[in-house]
Order: sequence, then C-alpha cells, then structure tokens
Amino acid sequence: MTILIHVDMNQNLSRIGARLGALLVQAAMLLFAALLALPVLALAVSWLQFDAEALDVLRQMAETVLPHYVRTSLLLCGVVAVAVAAVGMATACAVTLFDFPGRRVFEWALLLPLAMPAYVVAYAYTDFLQFSGPLQVFLRETFDWRGRVFPEIRNVWGAAWVFTFTLYPYVYLLARTALSERATQLMEAARLLGAPLSRRIREVALPLARPAVAAGVALALMETLADFGVASYFGIQTFTAGIYKAWLVMDNRTAAAQLATLLLLTVAALLWLEHRAQRRMRFATTRGGRAHSAEAQPVRLRGAARWGAWAVCGLPVLLGFVLPVVFMLRPLIGGWEELPWRSFAQWARNSLWLAGLAAALATLAALVLAFAQRRQPGWLTHGVNRVVGLGYAVPGAVIVVGLLLPVGWVQTVAPHSSVGYWVTATVLGIVWAYLVRFTAVALQSVQSGYARIPASFDDSARMLGVTGLGLMTQVHWPLLRRSIMAAALLVFVDVMKELPATLVLRPFNSDTLAVVTYQLARDERLGEAALPALTLVLVGLIPVILLSRTLRSKA
Repeated sequence: MTILIHVDMNQNLSRIGARLGALLVQAAMLLFAALLALPVLALAVSWLQFDAEALDVLRQMAETVLPHYVRTSLLLCGVVAVAVAAVGMATACAVTLFDFPGRRVFEWALLLPLAMPAYVVAYAYTDFLQFSGPLQVFLRETFDWRGRVFPEIRNVWGAAWVFTFTLYPYVYLLARTALSERATQLMEAARLLGAPLSRRIREVALPLARPAVAAGVALALMETLADFGVASYFGIQTFTAGIYKAWLVMDNRTAAAQLATLLLLTVAALLWLEHRAQRRMRFATTRGGRAHSAEAQPVRLRGAARWGAWAVCGLPVLLGFVLPVVFMLRPLIGGWEELPWRSFAQWARNSLWLAGLAAALATLAALVLAFAQRRQPGWLTHGVNRVVGLGYAVPGAVIVVGLLLPVGWVQTVAPHSSVGYWVTATVLGIVWAYLVRFTAVALQSVQSGYARIPASFDDSARMLGVTGLGLMTQVHWPLLRRSIMAAALLVFVDVMKELPATLVLRPFNSDTLAVVTYQLARDERLGEAALPALTLVLVGLIPVILLSRTLRSKA
C-alpha cells in the first residue's frame, strides 16, 4: 500500500512538473512574440494618444509634405511594378519555354542581382554617370561637347531604374517556378489543339504565371517602400525618407509615428496581395506531374530568335550586376594604396560581430518555436509563429520608430531611467531590431527542414523513451543541421546588408560596412565606399549560390 501511494505521488509530481514546464514555455513564447510585435504595438498605442496637437501635426503634413510623399511613392511604385513585371516575366519565359545556347547559365545568372544591395547599385551608377564621372568626361573630351551629356540620375526615374534591376529576380524566380511546374502539360495540350506558339504563350503560359508575377511584384514593392539608402542618396521624398526626416531632423515623434503607420498599412496591403497571389498559385497547380514528352520540352531557338533570347536574359544581368561591380572596381583599383584598410578591418569586425550574434539568436529562437509547434501544435504556437513570420515585412524605418517610441515614453515618465541608454548605446537595441526583422527568415528555413522529417520518427523515439529536449537533440538536430546552417547564413547575410535600423540604433563607435558605405557615398567619397560596398556584394553572393544550387537540384 505504501509503495502504491509513493508511486502515485511521484506520478502526480511529474504531471505537475510537466504542466509547470509547459506553462513556462508558453509564457516565454508569448513574451518573445510581444517583444517582436512591439514596433507595431507601439504605433497602435501612439494613435490612442491622438490629441489636438497630433491632429495639428497631421493637418500640417497633409497641407505640406504628405501629398509629395504620396505622389512620389505612388509614381516610384507604379514604375517599378510595371518594370519588374516585364523584366521578370520575360526572363522567366525565355529560360523556361525556350532552349538556346547558354540557357543553363542564365538560369542562375539571372539571380545575381539579388546579391546587390540597391543602395550599392545607386552609388555605382551615380559615380559613373554623373557630370564629373568618367563617362561624361570622356565624351566631352572626345567630341568637344559642353555641359551635361546625360540627364541627372538622382531622381525618381533613376531610383526606378535601380530598383527594377535589383528586384526583378523576385518576379523571375516565382514566375519561373510557376511556368516550369504548371505550363508544360497545358502548353502540350494547346499544341495538340493546333494553337501556334505565340497563342500558347499568350493564352496559356502568361495566365498561369499571373499569380506568381503578382506575388513577385508585391515583394518588390515592399522592398521599394522599405528602402532608405537609395531614397536618401537620390534626394527622393518617400515615406521612409520622411520618417527619418521627421524623427532625426524635425525631432517630431508624432509625425514620425503617423508616417510610419501609413507606411505599415501600405506594406500590409501589399502583404495581403502577396498571400492572395500565393493561394491562387497553389490553386492553379496541375496534377499528374511533369510532362516528359518531347513536344512538352522547351522550343529550340535558331537565328535571330536566339539573339533575342540572349538580349532578354543578358541585359538584366549586365545592368543589375556586372556593370555595377565594374563601376565599383574602377575607383577601388585606381586608389588601392589610399584605401582605409585599418578602418575597414574595424568596420568588418563590427559587421561580423553584430551579424553573427543576431544570426545565432534568431536561429535559436526559430528552432525553439518550430520545435514547440511540432510537439504541441495549437492556437498559441500557431499564433506566435504567425506573429514572428510577419516581422520580415515590417520596414526598418517602422521598427526604429516602434522601438524608440516606448523609450521616449519611459524617459518622459522616469527622466533618470537608463532604458534609453540600453536601447540606443548598446547592442541591445540593434539586435532587438534585427530579431524583429529577420527571425522570420530563420523560422521559414527551420520549418522547411521540419517538413521533411516524418512524424513517425517522433512516435518511434517516444516508444523508445526519448522525449522533451532529448527528442530535439538526438532525433531532430542531426536531420535539421543543414536547414539550421542555412537559416543562420541567411540571417547573417541580411544583417550584414541592413541599413535603416543599423544607421539609427547601432552603438557608438561601431559603424558597420553598410553604414560606412552609405556615409562615404553621401559625402561623395565613392572611391572609399567601393571597398565596403563590394564586400557586401561578395557576402550577398552566398545565399544566391545556395538558391541556384537548390533550383538546379529540383530541376
């Protein structure tokens, strides 16, 4: 009897311990989700404090700068949307529906502009094409011309050019996947019904790829609206530039919060459009796999058509990657001995330190969240992962305002509080911003790894007595190592290139490669900016190489 009571007490204690552990895990998940959602929550709370002063600020902006911000952003987004859709769809059709020499090279080369930060491309073209640049100087000296040869590139149209040839890979990648997975069988059926090639492309391939194009355009527009480097350097008054101007120049937190809210609502609308397009892509998926008949293979091009395909695929790579790299190499090679190597080493160390720390924390958080969702799926884990997953869509400018607004409120209530110091003068604030933005990247990679692990593995491990952390360390970890390494690498690269949040929240005397590239280019020291800029490009090539290898393995 005593033994039975003792066993029953041990079982009750173990149940209580398990419940307490589960409650602690749930509380930690809710706290983490709240910390990542703080920028959006802070903006929402700021509107609850809407008073006569805030209304007056909004009225003044509506009468002065807001219409200009709206017109400029709409014009820029409209041009970029049309351009990236045209370039991305044309290149996807060329490499998917047609066969020509060099097609395999273009399949991965068209992804290279993903490695180029948009602000680096802007600096490269400005250095080469401006009035005092080498091209205009050469033309004036050769042909004895006077004045400006080319129009000024620092305007909305120049920014649209930059964004088009750095962001079209979003459309290209999604449209290429949609065409390769869905178009072959229906193109074959249309051919058997007597439709010529032009009609098959117009009435079969293009409608099938339309949801993918819409999703890619939405992603490109989110990047365009979130950009700060190109808008600031070109002097374009977009919402992001207006947010920084309101906060840092005008010292008006209310105006910055209102502009950040408008930007966030616009991005939310684009995110809804992207999700809607993704659902349509899944609905359009054909059954039965890929057609393997010879008629369903890409059409082989000959003669002038081959040259046309080379032009369609080669120009985006040339304009979005090759020429910017060449333009940045010119001042780098010419001033090799005058480059600030000692400062560059310090900038590189700061970038590596911040990127490594953020990558480790984001990957660890993603692993814990993905494991919790797999072990105990429910509304809580699903909701937390949704909140974390939406962080990548929040622009850096919104994150900055959303983190600094609570700091200002705390400083107002408790002037002697050290919260402002910890957020703005240490790595806490910048790493916090990185986790808000990039934990979603790590989570997506880890979840894709978990999707490849059958649930039967977990059941077999439990039958053998392996549960809890043992299940993660002994069963999941060996199968997830590649996904975890990919997650850490993607976050590392994104943090290395991140500019808006780093520019404001970095600790004192800890400039990163992205920040000094922006500062040197802003001061017209483009020759010195070439070294950190090209370093960022080299780092950005890593995920592009991994992505191209993944696409080849699926082909």
